[in-house]
Amino acid sequence: MKKLKEQIKSVSKSLASLSKQVDKITAQVDKFQPPKAAPAKKAAAKKAAAKKTAAKKTAPAPKVGVLDSVFDAIRKASKGINVAALKAKTGLNPRQLSNALYKLSKKDTIIAKARGLYFKK
Repeated sequence: MKKLKEQIKSVSKSLASLSKQVDKITAQVDKFQPPKAAPAKKAAAKKAAAKKTAAKKTAPAPKVGVLDSVFDAIRKASKGINVAALKAKTGLNPRQLSNALYKLSKKDTIIAKARGLYFKK
């Protein structure tokens, strides 16, 4: 039991010394970091500029989503469209395109008549 108490005391002393070392290191790191007040001023200036530009705009342009762009490409192709052509027209990566085609087919807005050939329903 005495050995255990001695070991616990030595561990606690070691932890205390490590804690002091960590405090010293953090103090040194804080000296090298630039003050954080400057970015706050820039952020406030950006917010003010954003409010001014937001007030000037009358109607924001509608955002075209991934599903919309894929569906538009399929809708415009009268003879259907394959994956390579969809990739070229939409500029999406294969994963995004695959997900969009899956979601559109689940919504029953498109149909795959052959492997990789899609038509508007």
